[in-house]
Amino acid sequence: MAAIELPQWAALAPALVLGLTALVLFIIDSIEPEPDTTNTGLLTGVGLAGALAALAFNVWYLAAGTGQPAAIELFGDQLLVDGMTLVFGTIVASVLALVVLGSYDYFTDVPYRAEYFSLVFLAATGMTLLGAVNSFATALLALELASLPSYALVASLKDNKGSVEGGLKYFLVGALSSAIFVYGISLVYVATGHLAFTEVAAAVSDAPAGILGVGVVMVAGGVAFKTASVPFHFWAPEAYEGAPTPISAFLSSASKAAGFVLAFRLFTTAFPHDLISGTIDWLLLFQILAVATMVLGNFAAATQNNVKRMLAYSSIGHAGYVLIALAALTGHGDDSLVLGAGMLHLLVYGFMNTGAFLFVGLAEYWDVGRTFEDYNGLAREAPVAAVAMTVFLFSLAGLPVGAGFLSKYVLFGAAVGAGLWWLAAVGAIASALSLFYYSRVVKALWFEEPTQDFEIESYPIGLYTAIIVAAVVTVLLLPAFGFASEEAIAAAGALV
Repeated sequence: MAAIELPQWAALAPALVLGLTALVLFIIDSIEPEPDTTNTGLLTGVGLAGALAALAFNVWYLAAGTGQPAAIELFGDQLLVDGMTLVFGTIVASVLALVVLGSYDYFTDVPYRAEYFSLVFLAATGMTLLGAVNSFATALLALELASLPSYALVASLKDNKGSVEGGLKYFLVGALSSAIFVYGISLVYVATGHLAFTEVAAAVSDAPAGILGVGVVMVAGGVAFKTASVPFHFWAPEAYEGAPTPISAFLSSASKAAGFVLAFRLFTTAFPHDLISGTIDWLLLFQILAVATMVLGNFAAATQNNVKRMLAYSSIGHAGYVLIALAALTGHGDDSLVLGAGMLHLLVYGFMNTGAFLFVGLAEYWDVGRTFEDYNGLAREAPVAAVAMTVFLFSLAGLPVGAGFLSKYVLFGAAVGAGLWWLAAVGAIASALSLFYYSRVVKALWFEEPTQDFEIESYPIGLYTAIIVAAVVTVLLLPAFGFASEEAIAAAGALV
């Protein structure tokens, strides 16, 4: 008998907490609406409390086995809570907490801070709900709730041409991708007569092959946009470079995880490969996307001179790695391990990628600049932050200084076990290439002579704390990888 009996709707507590936090931030803004009098410390404190509360609920539910082995179904099976919902909710809440903490210093002198924090929490609410959707109707609503605030957040620096331009490009490409996604949903509905994922799966065998096949491809295109996968990736470098850097961290980590949780649930629940392979082989589709995304993302990153833009293309490359988790669901290996490995990489990636972007935000706070050359000798002025950045970059490359090494090892190993050794080989080559451009930043920080006199007058506590926490977790996930892998693989096993 459980010590605490909660109603079923309480399984959505993480998303509810995030939504309520957004409303509280709106109320604070209505009480003190003037941009120049808004209390940044109060907003940050409320936001951090909301993010940590959502994280606590996710961890508590995971430890208590909520939604396992049988998922909790809500609202006529439109939403459900299972292990995967909670794993991805943990990723979103963790990234959100780091971003809120880093925003405390970054947005000190920027107007409309209450609106900024409110939009961040509304987007996070949509991202968390994407892990719980069990119908195309709720999937579309959650996707738009995650996307619409994100467009405004990218363009929130209204006096910055790059921010406004990036937000406009993000919005236009996002509108196109949403149209493709909705049209794909309509074709799936025409072919099957259903919107609920489980009912769609039951009807795909008898559905018209042509209509259903086109619908599945268009749905995959909508998901590819959200994950910044090729060929729907071209918005990402512009949006990430122009956006406020904490938002670049948020979109490249939490938003990417939200897109992948939707993809995982869609293609394992609504379009099981063994039932739909006669209509369309989406395994081949994702194998092509994985190779193209890994290759293009890493080669483009290697040609950049701007650190923030390099990280943007790097995030595209990492989307290619996670696509292996879908591409390798061949049934010839351990499918739960394959899918769980993708979840694990997104978990580790959330910390190391967010931390790397926040370091760029720290450099911007000091007016250092964004090029590799601008970073020359910065470690002499900020050694602790430089050590953290070194951990992030080497872990992103797959070196055993952080858990990025283990997450890639498990992911590539799972692909080999599924019979796709060539896909793992492409991933390993792409990772080797990434070491080249990540090392350029490390070399600039530690070994190059400064090309400018750094005028560092203060060390921002919020950004510094967020960077150090992200680095510590990235390293601690090495010894804790076994526990994390158990939860992720168990969550994946319930799907496949």
